[in-house]
Amino acid sequence: QVQLVESGGGLVQAGGSLRLSCAASGGTFSSLYMGWFRQAPGKEREFVAAITRGGTYTNYGDSVKGRFTISRDNAKNTMYLQMDSLKPEDTAVYYCAADVRNNWRSNWRSSEYNYWGQGTQVTVSS
Repeated sequence: QVQLVESGGGLVQAGGSLRLSCAASGGTFSSLYMGWFRQAPGKEREFVAAITRGGTYTNYGDSVKGRFTISRDNAKNTMYLQMDSLKPEDTAVYYCAADVRNNWRSNWRSSEYNYWGQGTQVTVSS
């Protein structure tokens, strides 16, 4: 059973940066397709970014393209989300997600991920 733990959330001013981490255990990290999603109060869960097992390919939601960067370190069993030029509308709980299946063709769909972390709060003040 894969377990995911996010960290790195917090309060930041608009224009600032944060880096989220997602540590995985209980499985073979390099076999996992992984992604980040977020959910703001009263809104549906939104796709943020996804990355393939080796980190070669990435995909981003339109609202974060050019500002966020997803990456992973398979030696450390950890995935990252570097968030720059943060905006108040980025405020949400951020979740990391993973699956052992090749979900790349639908990597933006939350239903394609079986494993989820507990989430970390990111708040961007104006």
